Amino acid sequence: MKIDDVRRTAYAMPLTNPSFPPGPYRFFNREFFVITYRTDPEALRAVVPEPLEVTGDLVKYEFIRMPDSTGFGDYTETGQVIPVRFKGEEGAYVHSMYLDDDAPIAGGRELWGFPKKLASPKLVVETDVLVGTLHYGSVLCASATMGYKHRAFDHDTLVKGLAAPNFMLKIIPHVDGTPRICELVRYYLEDVTLKEAWTGPGALGLFPHALADVARLPVREVVSALHYKTDLTLGLGTVAFDYLAK
Repeated sequence: MKIDDVRRTAYAMPLTNPSFPPGPYRFFNREFFVITYRTDPEALRAVVPEPLEVTGDLVKYEFIRMPDSTGFGDYTETGQVIPVRFKGEEGAYVHSMYLDDDAPIAGGRELWGFPKKLASPKLVVETDVLVGTLHYGSVLCASATMGYKHRAFDHDTLVKGLAAPNFMLKIIPHVDGTPRICELVRYYLEDVTLKEAWTGPGALGLFPHALADVARLPVREVVSALHYKTDLTLGLGTVAFDYLAK
């Protein structure tokens, strides 16, 4: 393969058989189960990188069921998102993500810098309860429950929240192990169609694990539980801050 051919065709690894196709990436019937809870503010400040600012003591623990997504297929994801502020703008910092599909792990890490790790999350309905679990191997790391579709939730409020920017820390090492890329990335959810939204009683348990440390942000109080379904596009990102810039 000629040098010009590499330049023309390279966008992801492996060169001749990438783990994911080029975007954009559209998701159909993407289902969210989100428990908002209070945690230790000091624990939040220890994991949220400057120049982001922690705005309180809240964490959103999310389970996301994605049965139909272009390029990434059918998979389930879970993790923690932290409300933050960047240069006066309210948004959310993606702190942790665990999922069960290679393509979105590779694509999420290489493109945006999503903190994705391989694990076994599940989101199911058990009679009258919505149940989310995260296993890392055989070990239970998170368990969430919510009364199934107890009360309708206001669509305008939810859509406004989904329009806020999301941030994450993209880290790509050099071949000698030093940082080659270390950037705060900003992205948005685009072309969102909210199909239904519900709230109800919720509960969340987080359990210590050496490699899936969701319990590092302990549950002090459950504030709310939301369950909703959407169609949306995962927008590509921009660099909000370069940690290696002089």
